[in-house]
Amino acid sequence: MLAFVASVAMTADAQTLKPVEDVNKVVDNTPDSINKALMARPAPGTTRQGSNPVLFLIGNSTMRNGTLGNGNNGQWGWGYFAHEYFDPTQISVENQALGGMSTRTFYHRLWPDIRKALKPGDWVIISIGHNDNGPFDEGRARAVIKGTGNDSMLVTIKETGQQEMVYTYGGYMRKYIAECRQAGAHPILMSLTPRDAYDENGKIVRKPHGAWLAEVAKEQHVPYVDLNEISGAKLDSYGKWKEKYHFYKDHIHTSKFGAEMNARSAAEGIYNSTDPLLAPLKAMMQHVALPTVNVKREKGKPVVFITGDSTVKNEDRDDDSMWGWGSVASTIFNEKKITIANCAKAGRSTRTFLNEGRWEQVYNSLQPGDFVLLQFGHNDIGPIDKDRMRGTIPGTSDSTHVYRMATTGNYELVYTFGWYLKKFIQDVREKGATPILLSLTPRNKWKDGKIERRNDTYGKWYREVAAETGVDFVDVHNISADFLDKKCGSKEKADAYYKKDHTHTSLLGAKNNAQSVKKGLKKTKSPLKKYLK
Repeated sequence: MLAFVASVAMTADAQTLKPVEDVNKVVDNTPDSINKALMARPAPGTTRQGSNPVLFLIGNSTMRNGTLGNGNNGQWGWGYFAHEYFDPTQISVENQALGGMSTRTFYHRLWPDIRKALKPGDWVIISIGHNDNGPFDEGRARAVIKGTGNDSMLVTIKETGQQEMVYTYGGYMRKYIAECRQAGAHPILMSLTPRDAYDENGKIVRKPHGAWLAEVAKEQHVPYVDLNEISGAKLDSYGKWKEKYHFYKDHIHTSKFGAEMNARSAAEGIYNSTDPLLAPLKAMMQHVALPTVNVKREKGKPVVFITGDSTVKNEDRDDDSMWGWGSVASTIFNEKKITIANCAKAGRSTRTFLNEGRWEQVYNSLQPGDFVLLQFGHNDIGPIDKDRMRGTIPGTSDSTHVYRMATTGNYELVYTFGWYLKKFIQDVREKGATPILLSLTPRNKWKDGKIERRNDTYGKWYREVAAETGVDFVDVHNISADFLDKKCGSKEKADAYYKKDHTHTSLLGAKNNAQSVKKGLKKTKSPLKKYLK
């Protein structure tokens, strides 16, 4: 959040004050200049394409975080992702939010220029209020009167002697609504993003602003979307470990996970609304339906989803191509009893499998009674912020770090290898399905007549995650390695099990790894054993 005082004019040389802690114990962590922050926002109306409408987003740091709003501090506002749900050929989305703004300070400092840019047919989402606290007449002087009444009070700013009339939260909303309508634009009231805070019943706290906004929306006959409730309900369903990583550094500002969730919640709230006033905007939306795996479900048959990299799914074309064991999973699973969905993808690490939306498809497809096999590691060892940008931090702790990607210039909060596995495991359990961890397949690298073992790195991390989560663990790495040690005894003899290099398997090698999965599953207590041939 940016620190403002009432006497600071929005000029090119205006600078932030020293970091200030607000009543929510949140400290300004964007020490760049106010001018830089303002420049990061598009000039109001400049994203307009021809005669198309613009969707303006009005908010604070939960909508646009950091000076540049690009995640360089590990925090993202949901406005960064809002455009993904609207067809750019029909409407542009302009994130006009700015950290530190209250309903009152935004109205006085930033709204006038937005108001001038409004044209008939535009849309304005107003979701602001986190900062409507603190003193009325000094410092950042951003507080508003609580509630929706018609109360007001004249204050004198101590630092400048300037007088200002302060209204209720609802009073400011009425002003935004009236001025949108004067310009022919369509206002939408949207409640605040939820905080990382639980009530006495163990549920995420719902902010009172939602009730105030609902009251004003009904009174003024404008659409209302309860973002606070939609996202709050999701956080309630996640469990506390997952809920926590939707925030970063404090209890208000979101990580990328949280920002993406709030953006989707906002889109779902609009799209699922029965308010006829939203029909024209809904017609311009896209990608609101949850992405899923294209798998044919049969009554009474669970699905086993297989995730991983090229050792699980490869060319899988003919006898002379590279194969992943997941593509021959029918040799170990009884397809009369269970459906196989091989969702693995060559070249992916835990991180890129998540970032590309592949995990989301699996997650959205899960039903109680399903199974998910998790096998990654070959690509997690690569560079984190350059080349293919798929590496993860070694280990299994919950530590993380912000990296700037050399190729794209984008920022990303990167976690440990074990953290990504724990996320996948928790996600599967959340859906009532069963996760099973598989260690990575061995590589055809030998020393002293023995094939390479990576038990001091990935093997160790797999075991740590299994111990921490209590998940069933199949040590494919050592089962296959033991077989190759005994069967081959050298790289040259083991070449028949590999294709083109020391990592990717031939059809024979893929079938052998599938048998290793079967052997390992038989030693577990997993109910998946019932579906083996």
